[in-house]
Amino acid sequence: MPLTDTAIRAVKPSENQQKLFDGNGLFLLLAPSGSKIWRFKYRFQGKEKLISFGHYPAVSLKDAREKAVEARKTLGGGIDPSAERKASKLQLANSFELVAREWHGKQSLAWSDKHRKKILHDMEKNLFPYIGSRPVGGIMPSELLPVMRRMEDRGAINLAHVMRGVCTNIFRYAVITGRAERDPAADIKGAISTYVRKNRAAITDPMEVGKLLLAIDGYHGSFITRNSLLLLSLTFCRPGEVRYAEWSEFDLEDKLWRIPATRMKMSRDHLVPLSPQAIAILEEMRPYSGSRVYVFPSTREGKPVLTHNVYNNALRSMGIPKEAMCPHGFRAMASTLLNERGYPPDVIERQLAHVPNNQVRAAYNRAEYLPERRKMMDEWAEYLDALRGRAKREVKQ
Repeated sequence: MPLTDTAIRAVKPSENQQKLFDGNGLFLLLAPSGSKIWRFKYRFQGKEKLISFGHYPAVSLKDAREKAVEARKTLGGGIDPSAERKASKLQLANSFELVAREWHGKQSLAWSDKHRKKILHDMEKNLFPYIGSRPVGGIMPSELLPVMRRMEDRGAINLAHVMRGVCTNIFRYAVITGRAERDPAADIKGAISTYVRKNRAAITDPMEVGKLLLAIDGYHGSFITRNSLLLLSLTFCRPGEVRYAEWSEFDLEDKLWRIPATRMKMSRDHLVPLSPQAIAILEEMRPYSGSRVYVFPSTREGKPVLTHNVYNNALRSMGIPKEAMCPHGFRAMASTLLNERGYPPDVIERQLAHVPNNQVRAAYNRAEYLPERRKMMDEWAEYLDALRGRAKREVKQ
């Protein structure tokens, strides 16, 4: 007699295992502990076999019957359901997504938290929906190219190149761990459009720089945004490094800002000498945020720091078009003007936190030109004040 949910719930465990038969090979095994497991008994090539469909009630009576029907269909096709399930589990264990997450977990130990999250997000959005369930060893170049084309077609050409590189690393990891024989991503290297890097919009004309500083001084928005923009111009750090600046990183007595490697793009600690003007900005912020973690906290509920688009919004509200200046442009502005004023390129590059391509040369730069950079940063702040003064006088005329 077929089982019912009422009958299943009514049965009580005993000292021995009980089998409640539903028919056609399906039965429920009731253990003395009270657990109830669906089993399916069948014969394949003259041998009696059993497979499990899971625990009741997580797997309902209806679900178990459907699984039994599928198993019988498999048998009818001359295939052992048990072997098919093992093959499916093996395929799942060797899926592109599983191997990719495994690779990501091992590599991310040496990455910053921001980079780790970005790579994972990019894979989840651009790779996994299309090839995530595929066996990593069975993916062909012709299957991988359309995945890259999707990014290319929406204008994300650089991302397509980055993701192709990520795929290469994943496939190489799969080869090393015995789950693939080769890297199909290598075959599509030349099939993606060439990415043309555009220079960041930056104001580099000295007089226009002065006008920019006056505009920031007169910014009518939040003084937090204004002060963070001023610190951005004085230190020419990356916008994210300023937005996430923590009070614990500043040593005002030593006039240094020590940014930890975990917050740096190149995963190296970075020292930023502070000019008197930069220290004055921090002192102005201290009464407002000195008891908090971040120097420039957000006024929005649920947001710890200023949002990533705050600088762009502020510049646009000042009437400065995006073609003229972007937040990263403060770095190009400083680099251009400091080079024009004759400061040593190595000193400028180190202040920009650029790592030399020559690793031997990098090893000998352990002193990191700190005395030279202290002098340069003080003189840079004075130069900006002079440009601001010139622009102010021109406006009055």
